[in-house]
Amino acid sequence: MVTGTKPRPEPLDPPMVPFALAGVAAFAVASLITWLADAPQHWVVISLAGLVWGLPGTLTMVVHDRKRKRRRALTHPEFSARD
Repeated sequence: MVTGTKPRPEPLDPPMVPFALAGVAAFAVASLITWLADAPQHWVVISLAGLVWGLPGTLTMVVHDRKRKRRRALTHPEFSARD
């Protein structure tokens, strides 16, 4: 017999900037390694493309994390959006 329902788990909302920076750093290292190792040209271009596309992605995550406090304050009144 079911007496109630389980509460819904809250979605994760971790800070995303560290993940974006790690991705950019990984592509920077890959670009450097492929360039120094004289890898096929398309490998170098792919790693450079990942690095270039990672920069606007990082900026997007900075804006996302800036709004994170406000979203958290709306769902959890015990948090303050002014901090």
